[in-house]
Amino acid sequence: MGVYQIKDSFPLNPIGRTGICGRGVLGRWGPNHAADPVVTRWKKLDNKESVLQFIAIRRRDSGEWALPGGMVDPGEKVAATAIREFQEEAMNSLDATEDEKDQWKEKFHHFFSDGIEIYSGYVDDPRNTDNAWMETVAYNFHDESGSMVGAFNLKAGDDAVGVRWVDITNDLNLYASHKDIVNAVLKKHTEK
Repeated sequence: MGVYQIKDSFPLNPIGRTGICGRGVLGRWGPNHAADPVVTRWKKLDNKESVLQFIAIRRRDSGEWALPGGMVDPGEKVAATAIREFQEEAMNSLDATEDEKDQWKEKFHHFFSDGIEIYSGYVDDPRNTDNAWMETVAYNFHDESGSMVGAFNLKAGDDAVGVRWVDITNDLNLYASHKDIVNAVLKKHTEK
């Protein structure tokens, strides 16, 4: 978001007051930077039409479906965070063997090298307070043929308790402002 005001030694949420003072459950005062990967593919329907799908995780803390994203570590590039968080939450890389990680390495390098930035900035999030807020960069990693990501063995890990492919539909209900990000991805792929 750029420059924000400081009042009484505390940063002020640039969008306005939330009614909650302090840092809340967020790790930092002021902006808390995250990365959200939106991994997509087309699902073919019987009538030869297709529906866009994305990989969603079920959050351990709220039970809601969400993008498999997370916080940027100090010194880490945002794109690297998106890939790391996807591997941790949607493939359980924290519990994977070295052999499994080696098998993924080449596939991941190729697939995740073609991400497109979809959104960057402030996001509406239930953890936001008057003095700490979420900002994210969302990337879309799309598999047009479905041959690359379709081969991924999805397994929830880290702070996810479920993972699955989800159709992008009008009645989609996701954590925080993740639906807005997913809808931006859908718009990008259907306006071609």
